[in-house]
Amino acid sequence: MTDTGHSRGKALTVGVKTLAAVLTVAAAGGAVWFGLGGATASGDDLGDSCRGSLAAEEARTFFVGAELEARGHTGEWVGYDTEWCSVTARGRDSGPTLRLQIRPVAAHRASGAAEEASATPIGYGWNGSFVGRSRPEAAVLVDCAALPGKGLLVLAEATAKTEDLTKEQLLQVARLATETARNTVGRFHCEGALGRRPSGVDLSEWRDVPPVRAVGTCRDVVPTATATRLGVTAVSEKPAGRALTEACALKRGEKTLADLTAYYGASAEQEMYLDGRYPGSVDGATMRATTCKGALGTAYVKLVRPPGGQNGRQDLGPADVQELLGRFEAASTARHGCPA
Repeated sequence: MTDTGHSRGKALTVGVKTLAAVLTVAAAGGAVWFGLGGATASGDDLGDSCRGSLAAEEARTFFVGAELEARGHTGEWVGYDTEWCSVTARGRDSGPTLRLQIRPVAAHRASGAAEEASATPIGYGWNGSFVGRSRPEAAVLVDCAALPGKGLLVLAEATAKTEDLTKEQLLQVARLATETARNTVGRFHCEGALGRRPSGVDLSEWRDVPPVRAVGTCRDVVPTATATRLGVTAVSEKPAGRALTEACALKRGEKTLADLTAYYGASAEQEMYLDGRYPGSVDGATMRATTCKGALGTAYVKLVRPPGGQNGRQDLGPADVQELLGRFEAASTARHGCPA
């Protein structure tokens, strides 16, 4: 565990990492979604897309019976083979596009829904995330010892605003990720357990509640005695489960006392990479790393204190930081099945 001391603020942390991620995507060829080359397929051949991995029926359901066209290719992403696919309705130039990425966990950078702290768990037995804040995105992670990073990561998204899609279409984005993963694991001889086909997606917003009423990602993080001593009046949480990134914020009135975040799999690999490359961005943060099994790899857990308070922080002493971080780490890693 590391305590890096004072910082220039959380905004700088976010700004540096966002810029770094954008530059990394550009350098790695992240713009390949636009003007995809390579093989194309349509009609009855749709199931052959993505080397036979595309969950074609889920795509057809999303587009409600339209004639579809799929395009895609395999290329290199930060040194690892990655597959990109897109599906559109033929003749609807202004309509949405479904996009897929299939890659090993080791190709960790810019991991879409997997790195989004506002995600909800995809559920149904999967290690995975669903994001519906602006547009729908989904990510699932499957144990796969044959792949670099010991895991298969499947990312799906729709290029349309969430508000412009039906509930059924939002569900199809999640299913596109899970069922494409199901189609892919045999090709790579993956041994990880698979979840069920989702029957719904969770679009829950952040929930602010007193610590004692926390039932999601903040559950068991702030005991009543600790909340009273530190003046924690509320926690902000998302539903708990096995999302690939999850977060909990502690509040004192209108001010944030601490932000807690746990990263898994590709999300953890990316966060650790950026923290190492831009050490100034983690001033004021305390981190821990726990080894999980299979594709989850390292659970990278972080507490960030915003500027303020008498000592430049929001009045959290070293012992308080370790207590809160330890409780959050224990609760989160237990949900993900990591060894205690």
